[in-house]
Amino acid sequence: MRIRPPGAGALVRAAGIALIGVGAAGLLAHAADTRPAAWAVWFAGAALVHDLLLVPAVLAVGAATTWIPGPYRRPVQAGLAIGGTVALVALPVVLGYGRRPDNPSVLPLDYGANLLLVLALVAAATGAASAATWWRRRRRKSRGRSPLR
Repeated sequence: MRIRPPGAGALVRAAGIALIGVGAAGLLAHAADTRPAAWAVWFAGAALVHDLLLVPAVLAVGAATTWIPGPYRRPVQAGLAIGGTVALVALPVVLGYGRRPDNPSVLPLDYGANLLLVLALVAAATGAASAATWWRRRRRKSRGRSPLR
């Protein structure tokens, strides 16, 4: 059982609201550089992409992984969510958006290979987490304890 000090949730919410206020003040203080109207459009677009694309995709992956046994499902779902998010974030540089022929120092790396490396590491971590779950369940079962605890 986790014991939290009284008012910890209110303190965290107050800190979050304060940080939002600092960000909004900075946005408005540098209005010439940040163009608050363009920022608001970008922010609304990001919220729509999240709600209309990302959330349904995550829910679809969750539904598609129901055939995986319960204890192993969570690491697989986490690995798929992390891998998908990394791939989505890396997609613009993998496709070369922003690359300019007159400036080879912009996007100089092989981002496709780097993305594959990161996805392989995510897959390895997912496999390790699933193996650790299998090992713990096997040890509990050999000790005579219920594997569901």
